[in-house]
Parts: sequence; structure tokens; C-alpha cells
Amino acid sequence: MPSIRSKVFSIVDALSRPQKQAVFLTLDLVLAPLALVLTCILVSNSLFPVALWQQVTPLLPVISVLAGALSMLLGIHRIQLKAFEAKAIIKVAISSVLLGLMMAGLIATSGTLPGVGAVHFSLLFFLLSVAARFGMLRLLQWILRQGKPRHQVLIYGAGTTGVQLAAALRTHDSITPVAFVDDDSNMHGLTISGLRVLRPDQITRSVNQCNIKRVLLAMPSASHARQAQIARMLEKRGLKVMTVPSFAQLVGEEKLVDHLAPVIPGRFLNRTQIESVLPEGAEAYVGRVIVVSGAGGSVGSELCRQLLVARPKRLVLFEASEIALYNVERELREMAEDTDVIITPVLGSVTDARLSRMVMQEHKAEVVFHAAAYKHVPLVEANPIAGLANNVLGTRTFADAANEAGVARFILISTDKAVRPTNIMGASKRLAELVVQDLAQRSRGTVFTMVRFGNVLGSSGSVIPLFRDQISRGGPVTLTHEDVTRFFMTISEAARLVMLAGSFAGNDAGGEVFVLDMGKPVKIRKLAQQMIEAAGYRVRDADTPDGDIEIVVTGLRPGEKLHEELLIGEGLLTTPHPKILRAREACLSELEMATVLRSLRGAVAVGDAEAARDVVHRWVEGYSVPSHQQVRLNA
Repeated sequence: MPSIRSKVFSIVDALSRPQKQAVFLTLDLVLAPLALVLTCILVSNSLFPVALWQQVTPLLPVISVLAGALSMLLGIHRIQLKAFEAKAIIKVAISSVLLGLMMAGLIATSGTLPGVGAVHFSLLFFLLSVAARFGMLRLLQWILRQGKPRHQVLIYGAGTTGVQLAAALRTHDSITPVAFVDDDSNMHGLTISGLRVLRPDQITRSVNQCNIKRVLLAMPSASHARQAQIARMLEKRGLKVMTVPSFAQLVGEEKLVDHLAPVIPGRFLNRTQIESVLPEGAEAYVGRVIVVSGAGGSVGSELCRQLLVARPKRLVLFEASEIALYNVERELREMAEDTDVIITPVLGSVTDARLSRMVMQEHKAEVVFHAAAYKHVPLVEANPIAGLANNVLGTRTFADAANEAGVARFILISTDKAVRPTNIMGASKRLAELVVQDLAQRSRGTVFTMVRFGNVLGSSGSVIPLFRDQISRGGPVTLTHEDVTRFFMTISEAARLVMLAGSFAGNDAGGEVFVLDMGKPVKIRKLAQQMIEAAGYRVRDADTPDGDIEIVVTGLRPGEKLHEELLIGEGLLTTPHPKILRAREACLSELEMATVLRSLRGAVAVGDAEAARDVVHRWVEGYSVPSHQQVRLNA
């Protein structure tokens, strides 16, 4: 058999809007005579004032009609039960006062009741009308809630939005607010809108007692950083957190988006960006077949974009990551729609000798930019075999293929971490440089050269995306050391430097290292502070305890330097542009390089990480692991 709930629901649902209005109008028609009867009882101090009832009876249909007319005139019968709030109550009050005045006129002409009876009647009709509607609403809600699961929730924030939310949820058929939670100590212990205000440390007890699974975050005026901190704290306790927008957001005055200001990497360089004053170097690539390894990476993809402007004959995108290759190829094809540049994607690793030779020879490559590398310091430190195999042996394989195919220029993209490295990633890049220097001495057709620069702002794995993500989650922003500094350049600067180095290469015998004048190194703590402030927040520290986001020092990671360098030796040579310098650095002999590669291949072949590290220790000039990190590595 159908339940009472389903029967009631079907009846209510079957009523049309005019029928529901007729029910409310009938209610007013009945309540007015009832209020008059109750008035007689109050005035006479008797439950059965027979004589008075006989005098009042003729007035019952009159007052009923008047009440109905006022209800229709003021639109009271059109007000839905769930919308019966302050404005509706005011309308009922107006109707009651007018009906009381009419009753006073009837009393004056008939003399049936004392003058105070009109006041009693007006008050009784008002109370009956309001109580009847609220009673009907509560009864209907109770019936419809039977057999339906209820969700107990906490409301975090006892301000205006929280109170309005609690009022709205009172009529909800499946959600019941249990209590408020608020950070303001002045509110703790108070009862607001019938709900007690708890301290944040009382959440766990309330959750366990009431089986609460969800918290409604009603703090739209709080900073996004603070909201994110609270949300993470609640989620760690297994609670689902939902954010309630402010009314300004609901009406469109404030967008429901992350308020983090867009990060423009160049603003954190502490120097003037120089790509605008660098010549493009595009003339060296017009009509050429160009191969870019690591084409899907941050620097590789930007390099491809700028090379495309130079109108090469063919741009070969060599990339090991399928999704990265897919994304960069799709973007470049759209850019090349109105040109005759051929975009050729190649999925594969630079360690694949067969594929590397095939690509160079089949497409008759003329210029090769080698950007493919594992560059994340902690990951390569934890996986030295993979890092050395890709960064060193892969460079040798790819460079050999270019040399065999008679490529005109081969440009290796290196890093400042290759200078006196303290980590395997930096050491692998220094060995890659030695590989290129070795080939530069022996090659008769291909000019081999290198470009070395510092950290690229905004590239994958760099601090800006990390800090931006941490700020968006409310912090803390993690810093490895208070005094750590780095050289920085933008991705566009990096790509322009690589193109220029490629155009300069060949003016000498090759094997040189091109270095950008990057100005002074940037202090990473200052960068973190600038990014927090650029996002509209304040740094929380001892001087500003009420700030938004804290900067936490975690300690240097294995292999991490406090300060990076750009040159191994001393002395720089000029280039056609004053902002780009070049250096000639010491290199290994052909026999030494052969020994390095043979030892490294043997270690990689058997997966011997210690043997691979021994190769690095022996052959990379200046390689050392700081003593405070050596303990961590041996642990």
C-alpha cells in the first residue's frame, strides 16, 4: 500500500495553482468567523455565551466575506506556504487591522460587542492566520519528510550569510543544520537562529555525535586563501565541504572565480626583460629543415612557436610524451595554417639510435635543437640511471645521428646546474656538454654548440607554478632555504637566446657555450613574497600574525645548491649582441670521453646506480655533494 507521504505528495502535486489559492482563500473565510467566536468568549468570560452568540451570528457571514475580499485585494491567498515570511506576515497584519476597523463599524451600528471587542478580534484573526499557515507548512513538511533520509550539516560561519543559510534550510526536506562553527571567539557559546556556535576544535565531537558528513562554508567575505585553509582542514577529517556564495556573487557583482591575479613571470625578474631588444635571428632558419627534441616541453614548445615565425621549410617535433606531442602539434598546425611550413610529429626517445638516424636522414635535417632532458632535480636524484641514460647517452645518440646525417648545426640546451653540480641532474647536463664539446672537436661538417641559462620562469617544474598552486590552496608556500637564490629568465627570453645562439654558431670553430647576461640572481623568498602579494594576500609571519599565507622553510633537497653559477672558468668572449656572451671551457680528450661513455653504458646496462655515480664523481669537474645532504643520501 502506498505510504501516507506518497498519498499526501500525490494530492498536493495534483492541485493546480488556482486550486491551491482557493484553499488559502477558504482558510481566511473560515478563520474570520472563528476569530469572532473566540472574541465573544474572551469578552464574556464564558465558554457558552448563548445570548451574545445569538446577537453576533448575523455578523458571521458578513465578516467572512469581508475577510475574503481583503485577502484577494492584498493577494494573501496567492502567497505560497514556503514563501510565507516577513512580507507576507505584514500583509496579514494589514488585513487584520482593516478587518478590525470594519468590525468596529459593525459593532458601533449593531451594539453587539463592547468597543474593545474589535481590538481582540483583529489580534485573534492575525494570530490565527499566521499560525494556521505556519502549522500547515510544518505539518506538510513533516509528512513529506517521513521515510526520507536526512543529512545533518554544520554551517561554518555564523555571520550574515550563515544565518540566512540556516533560515533557508529550516524548510528544506532533507538537510538539517545542527550548529554553527566560527573562528570569532566572541561568538563561541552563543545561540543564533536556534543553533549553538561552536569552536573549531569542537567539530570532531559534533561530527561524531550527530553523524555529520558535510560542512557548508558560509564565509564569502573571507579571503580565498583562508577559505582554502579551512576547507583542507575539514577535508582531512573526512568531511565534504561546500562553499556558499555571497549575495554579491549570486547577483553577478562578484565573479565566482579564483581571485588570484594572473602571474606575469617577467615581473619577478628584478631586471628589464631583454627579448624586445634581442634580434630575432630568424634569417638563419628561413627555408630550413629544423628538428627540435623535447618539442612538447616548456622551452621546446616556445622555441617551436618562435621558429615557426621564421618560416622554416619543415619543423620536426621530436617528443617522447604522447600527450605533450599531441598538444604542441595541434597548436602549431593551427598557427601554420596560412603558411607552407610542414609540421612533422615524431613520437620517440632520443636514446633510440635507429629512430634518431632515420629522422635526421629521411627529412634531411639542417638544424637540430636538443632540448629533450630530464630536468627535475629530486626525481633525477632518486633515479640516477634514468637521468644519466636520457641526458647523457641520449644526447650522444642524438648528436651522433645529426653528425652522420651531415646536419649543419646542433645546439644543446643546457642549464646553470651543470656548473660545479651538486646533483645528478646537473652532472648529467655537464656530461652532455662534454659530449657535445667532444663531437665539436672531431666533426668536419656539423657545428656543435651549447646554450646555458638559469631557471625558466613558468616552465613545468619551476617555482612559479608550484607557488601559484600553493597560494591557490591557501598555503603554506614552501621554501627550501631562507637564502637560496636563482638566475631567472622568461620562456620567451630562453627561446630567443637559443635561436640567436644557433644563428651565431659556426662563426667560430664550434664547441663554445653561449650565456645570457641574466643580471643579478633572484632571492627565492622575495619571489614567494611577491607572488603572495601579487595574488592580493599578505604574508603571515611573526610581524603579521593575521596575514593570509605563511612561508615555511623545509630544508634544502638532496643535491640542491644555495646559489647557482653560469660559468665553470673565467673569461667571457663577445658575440654580435652585447647581452649574449660566449665562453670556451675545458673539455675531455677523445680517449677520456670514450672511457666515460663506456663506463656509463656499462653501469646503465646492469642498472648499477653506484657505478654510475662513480663515473660522475670521477669525470665531472667540481661535482660534490654538500655534507649536510650526504647524510640524507646515505640514510
